[in-house]
Amino acid sequence: MIRLLIVFAFVLESTLAYAQTWPQKPVRVIVPFAPGGASDLMPRLVGEKLTSIWGQPVVIENRPGAAGNLGMEAGAKAQADGYTLLSAPNGNLVVNPHMYSKLAYDVFRDLAAVTRIAAVQNVLVVHPDVPARTVKELIALAKAKPGTLNYASPGNGSQAHVAVELLKMQLGLDLVHVPYQGVGPAMKDLLGGRIQLMIAQVPSALPHIKAGTLRALGVASTAPLDALPGVPTIASAADLPGFEAVSWYALMAPAGTPREVIAKIHTDVARVLQMPDVRERLAAMGAEPSGESPGELAARIKAEYDRWGEVVRKANIKAD
Repeated sequence: MIRLLIVFAFVLESTLAYAQTWPQKPVRVIVPFAPGGASDLMPRLVGEKLTSIWGQPVVIENRPGAAGNLGMEAGAKAQADGYTLLSAPNGNLVVNPHMYSKLAYDVFRDLAAVTRIAAVQNVLVVHPDVPARTVKELIALAKAKPGTLNYASPGNGSQAHVAVELLKMQLGLDLVHVPYQGVGPAMKDLLGGRIQLMIAQVPSALPHIKAGTLRALGVASTAPLDALPGVPTIASAADLPGFEAVSWYALMAPAGTPREVIAKIHTDVARVLQMPDVRERLAAMGAEPSGESPGELAARIKAEYDRWGEVVRKANIKAD
């Protein structure tokens, strides 16, 4: 027993010493998508500040392909020493594992939660030609004309897809899904009237809402948004307590990364997210800074993994 205690004390002392001297070389953040999207811009923004705090470069490495699964695998299989992190959108953590029968990584076995960087809210919008000015009117229209309303998404399994599928299940609606290759093409057809509705991220929809080329019916958050005054939550407008569909972006690490290092990264990222210029730049992206603890993020991943997994199964959503 004494020998075991000595070994434990030695390991603990070594781990704490490692955490106190970390980082001693550049820190790599793998982004599973091409440059330019939110999952790329957010870690770049935070990484600029962490470079100054840590005195070591934070290097963003884009690994696009297979709907983000290639980059996710690279992050999950990296050495668990704190020098490789992963910027992961919620879809890759809580939706994709249910859509792909064979993934080379397991979210719970191979990854450790660090912190949530930020969230981006979503809004239910319709083309102005749709004769519905409220969520209740849209529900009534969909029930009166089942199978005639089409909704767009930027791809199978996207938040825009599973959110509407959840609405369909809870309200008994018959809406037709039309997947696109990205937000741009989906928004183009929605604006052109070839598609009737969509749950879209607020930053991409807001200019069109202000211009009157799209009509906002409800936000998919738990509370109304300052950016969309007078627009109710879908939860309240449709009498669906707890309905929420928010896009968010997390910082993950390979499983086995020292907890003290994860705690330091979380503390420093949370500090960065309180900086006024960072909050201003995130707001310009339509993002709300988070800074959740590793435990809070792990609980969120588990809850949303279960919730969206049920939607994927019941709607029989398959990978492209």
